[in-house]
Amino acid sequence: MAARRTGWRLVLLALVGLPLMAAAGAVATEEDEHFDCQQLADWPAPKTAQAWFERSLWANHCYVFQARAVRIGIDGVRTLALSHDIQDGVEREVARFLDGPAVVFERRGRIGRLSWSDGEGEVPASPEGIARHLDQHYRLTLGGEERIASRRVVRLDIEPLDNLRFGHRLWLDQQTALPMKQELIDEQGRVVETFQLTELEQPRLYEGSVVLDARREPPVLPWQPGWLPEGFIAQPVDTRSRWHSDRVGHRIYSDGLSTLSLFVEPLEEGRERLIPGLHRLGISLAVVRHLTLEDQLMQLVVMGELPPRVLVQVAENLIWEDVAQ
Repeated sequence: MAARRTGWRLVLLALVGLPLMAAAGAVATEEDEHFDCQQLADWPAPKTAQAWFERSLWANHCYVFQARAVRIGIDGVRTLALSHDIQDGVEREVARFLDGPAVVFERRGRIGRLSWSDGEGEVPASPEGIARHLDQHYRLTLGGEERIASRRVVRLDIEPLDNLRFGHRLWLDQQTALPMKQELIDEQGRVVETFQLTELEQPRLYEGSVVLDARREPPVLPWQPGWLPEGFIAQPVDTRSRWHSDRVGHRIYSDGLSTLSLFVEPLEEGRERLIPGLHRLGISLAVVRHLTLEDQLMQLVVMGELPPRVLVQVAENLIWEDVAQ
């Protein structure tokens, strides 16, 4: 019974870390920065793997569409209905599972930034920043042309330059650059998840501009990770959620493709706690650790689609200090 409760609590934490659940400010103002989606129609066709990848990131923000998809992972096969709409420059994404438990994920938000703002230097919109950042940690190469869901696609192979993260393969629609198929590949070269569109209904470019997120100052926390894989950056995401109380500290770190979530909370006497150790949630893994700080028992959860030893090393190297920079 304890193991079952642990599993459900970890599932809730996993939902908090999903990009579809990461809410941002949904009301646009005249002072906001914008990206005109109609620019994509005038851009020349990509010639390199990096250019294709950046184009796909912008396409994900700028195309309005509905789709059907299938997800194949360690935990089985699920079918989904997907939609992406834009209203007054603010995006709305919805994913509905069509079999198994009735689950709906929804997100309203803006084009994110690459990192927190420290008041100095450029903080680019995430598509531009991620494309530049990935080249330092992955090898991107173009594969051949194929056909998926009656659309011509180009394959993009993304191979990590170290063994601290997983690889990816993307099949991008030649007309829109929207991802038609994605594979996640572990450190042994095994495909651990496949996500593929089976139907893409008449995607169209939004006739207007999409709002960019505001520059955000980093929060002040009494802890920070003492070790992260090279290239992982703290994400400027508001992690407050109805899934957990305000006493749970939650931060997200990413290299642009791979992501990990870090949760820290005090454990009060008599309160249910997770079982320490390594837990699997589909293709995601979670490491739970309990530690005592100044007579206060704390619970630490590190979660992501990364090699287990990476999550363990993050969990074992948390730094506590008066002010986290």
